[in-house]
Formats: sequence, C-alpha cells, structure tokens
Amino acid sequence: MNVNIQTVHFDADVKLVEYVTNKLSKLETFHERIIKVDVYLKLDNVVHNIKDKVAEIRVHVPKHDFFVKASSKSFEESFDCALDSLVNQIKRKKQKQYAV
Repeated sequence: MNVNIQTVHFDADVKLVEYVTNKLSKLETFHERIIKVDVYLKLDNVVHNIKDKVAEIRVHVPKHDFFVKASSKSFEESFDCALDSLVNQIKRKKQKQYAV
C-alpha cells in the first residue's frame, strides 16, 4: 500500500504525519487490495480568522475509488471522522460484492 500525504497552506509536523500513517496502516484489515492512499490536509478559510482543518482521503482499489472529506477544529479530529466514514464505505462496498 502506497501512502501519499500532502499538506496545503501549511507544513505538517512529524507527529501529525506519524499519526496519519499509523491510522492508515489499519485500513488493510478492511480491504486487502488497496493500491494507493492519498491524504490531503488543508487549512480552510485562510482569508478569515477562523481556520477549519480539512482532511480528505482517497483510497484506490482495483476498479473502484473511495473518497471522503471532513473538517473540524483539529486535523486529528478531521482525519478520524474521515477515516470512520471511509471504513463504512469500504464495508458497504464489500457487503454488496458478497451479496451478489
């Protein structure tokens, strides 16, 4: 599984990158054929004083892509919320495959 982490409008510290990488390593328990994972961490509303932290995750598997986006006041919270949604998407897709 190839993991690509990109940050927009800021530079991520090592702890944040390790946090994201550690959480993503658990994705392989839900889908064994993950090719690539793209993570985008962004600061939203940079023009205003309020800066939401946005996490986007795109997972590439054969014949399908999963995409989720979440925002909150911290990157960890945004990433966790997006990851939960992603896991639900993967589980639903696998249930549909086995139901057919």
